[in-house]
Amino acid sequence: MPDFEQLLYSQEGRVVTITLNRPERLNAWTGTLENEFITAIRQASDDDSVGCIVVTGAGRGFCAGADIGGWAAVQSGAVKRPERPPALWTQTAREASPNVPLTLAEAKPVIAAINGPAVGIGLTMALACDLRIASDRARFSARFVRVGLLPECGSSHNLPEVAGIQVAMELALTGRIIDASDPLAAKLVSRIVPHEDLMPTVYALANEIASGPNDPVWLTKRVLRRNSAEQNMHAVVATETQLFAQVKDKPAHVEAVRAFGEKREPRFHG
Repeated sequence: MPDFEQLLYSQEGRVVTITLNRPERLNAWTGTLENEFITAIRQASDDDSVGCIVVTGAGRGFCAGADIGGWAAVQSGAVKRPERPPALWTQTAREASPNVPLTLAEAKPVIAAINGPAVGIGLTMALACDLRIASDRARFSARFVRVGLLPECGSSHNLPEVAGIQVAMELALTGRIIDASDPLAAKLVSRIVPHEDLMPTVYALANEIASGPNDPVWLTKRVLRRNSAEQNMHAVVATETQLFAQVKDKPAHVEAVRAFGEKREPRFHG
């Protein structure tokens, strides 16, 4: 296992938790953290013993956006810019974070447990996860215009897809910070729970997902992501048929049919 510097990686049962670990900076995003995050997501997804991934932040924050102080140090030449991981596509912009949403899109199911401020890339990284559950202490902002930038990390797609175009426009054009009580916040997450209930709620969902069979769960995530934006119904059913054929004769389906006949729960893992 890699020796991570700015995040924590732990596994309990079939659930891996990736914790952004710069609590003194509200887990502000750095080049090092990005590289480690991508490595950790890929590692969990390549591990057959993992069925679901939880992403959260240490301390009071989820991720307070990019480390502006780190940018200033890089611009002044005092700190060398960390090398980004190999590009997943040929038009990768040097300054943006395209590998983050691309890695999350291909990963096993990922739940963002938003325990505090999720700002800038902290929000857009969460939007690239498959599910988001927030504490009532969470705060949200698509802050980019307030620092003279544009939405990145896939957020020009994910924000309107998750929240709808009107909410996306309001948040992105103003860069406003909203707290969990704001009606707009409910558009960004699947639910908001009392802070003390956040991790128990997330882990209950993560374990429910992880109890399912690896390949059908992973392929279900992928087919939903692919077909949710597909307007051509012929393409939709073609993709479903192709992926359905990959699993219908595999051990997970055989076990489920056998368990039904024996009037018991299927045992997909040992």
